[in-house]
Amino acid sequence: MTMTAEPRSNMHPASDFVQLDEQWSAHNYHPLPVVLSHGEGAWVTDVAGNRYLDFLAGYSALNFGHRHPALVAAATEQLNRITLTSRAFHHDQFGPFCQELAELTGTEMVLPMNSGAEAVESAIKLARKWAYRVKGVPDGAAEIVVAGENFHGRTTTIVSFSTDESARADFGPFTPGFRVVEHGNAEALRQAITPNTAAVLLEPIQGEAGVLVPTDEYLRTVREICDQAGVLLIADEIQSGLARTGELLALDHAGVRADVYTLGKALGGGILPVSAVVGSRAVLGVLRPGEHGSTFGGNPLACAVGRAVVRLLSTGEFQQRSARLGARLHERLGELVGNGASEVRGRGLWAGVDIAPGGLTGRAASERLAENGVLCKETHGSTLRLAPPLMISEADLDRGVDALGEVLAR
Repeated sequence: MTMTAEPRSNMHPASDFVQLDEQWSAHNYHPLPVVLSHGEGAWVTDVAGNRYLDFLAGYSALNFGHRHPALVAAATEQLNRITLTSRAFHHDQFGPFCQELAELTGTEMVLPMNSGAEAVESAIKLARKWAYRVKGVPDGAAEIVVAGENFHGRTTTIVSFSTDESARADFGPFTPGFRVVEHGNAEALRQAITPNTAAVLLEPIQGEAGVLVPTDEYLRTVREICDQAGVLLIADEIQSGLARTGELLALDHAGVRADVYTLGKALGGGILPVSAVVGSRAVLGVLRPGEHGSTFGGNPLACAVGRAVVRLLSTGEFQQRSARLGARLHERLGELVGNGASEVRGRGLWAGVDIAPGGLTGRAASERLAENGVLCKETHGSTLRLAPPLMISEADLDRGVDALGEVLAR
């Protein structure tokens, strides 16, 4: 099923690139043996000219597909002007980006960073400073409550509150100040909060864990608990946000507002890393010059691309596409339950597909899907995570699900 174009005779074979990766790079990933060289929309091409449907979309970093014309144009225009100033100076893209992103998200203040993990680290620092400066928590005593099975990044502090042993093993000693409770258990969360609690940090949908979707009632209860206890609610929307689930933010489905959101991945439009912490002035306003920073955070190129992303989202087109095509995706995936899949979860154009016991491993299924011209990746052994670009056509969406059905039925 793999669609093949004319091989590029001037290119090395894929095995050469794989060998170079194995020899010269740290082995912190286990990629599929596919060597990509080009991408457009929902399609990518490898060095031999084989074409594949991208059903992973960079873990939501490619919500708008590969090389979206509006995003490429914004980046190209800015590349011809100025790309980096550092925050030692003002530049003409920074203020507009912050204003436009705040208005899009209904927030009051923006802290631009680069990677998603940086945004989460920044939100943790903000919550602690707010706890000391505003709430009156004793110095050094602030705590943050998090959910089990979380994924917020790979830094030392973040893996300190991970429950994934592969993310933690051999990386201690770990950062204190976190309490882990069962995901989806509002009463456990309530019991974990103390007078020293600064914030509750949650993913509205847990992507790495297999696209686990809590009930809207749970999220509304978490908001009520935070209000009653006087603690911040921080929503990590790095994967779930920016139209992936059919709403601008995944929390919107429950009618819940967070005090602070972390954004990333799709905010860079698949062009470069862009992230941000957005939220109330009462929280982000605790920062003073010199207390936090980033050489590249909020650089002109990032802001220009980020502004183009905001423009794409401001029309509502991508939210509507995700909702409409997401309904189609989940209808089709539901047909696979009992036919190679044991469970399907998700929202919008985002799904976790559990392979039935006794079937293929997630890795083997991913490899066979690639042989059938569709790229996705497993998580937690036997779950496939699907996140096609939001601009995908219905025909291509069906093509991808058909390929998955063929693989799981073997």
